[in-house]
Amino acid sequence: MSKKLYVGNISYSTTEDQLEDLFSQYGTVLNVNIVTDRYTNRSKGFGFVEMEDDDAAKAAISAINSTEIDGRELRVDEARERRPRQNNRY
Repeated sequence: MSKKLYVGNISYSTTEDQLEDLFSQYGTVLNVNIVTDRYTNRSKGFGFVEMEDDDAAKAAISAINSTEIDGRELRVDEARERRPRQNNRY
């Protein structure tokens, strides 16, 4: 079963291809998504990497967490389920 990982503190210059190359050393990467601002299309400094299996994801977390990439120390952890947004409109 696939495992989604949160990757935080990403440099604004880091690309999805760079993250895929980094994480693929530990297993098969299914998807990489760096979250961007919808208006400026600039990276928000975090993203998600989906790995094929749990063991590969755990290996990637322990190896990559606190590793410096492009001058920034990455934070890698298991992604949490997204909570539904509360609509505060009238």
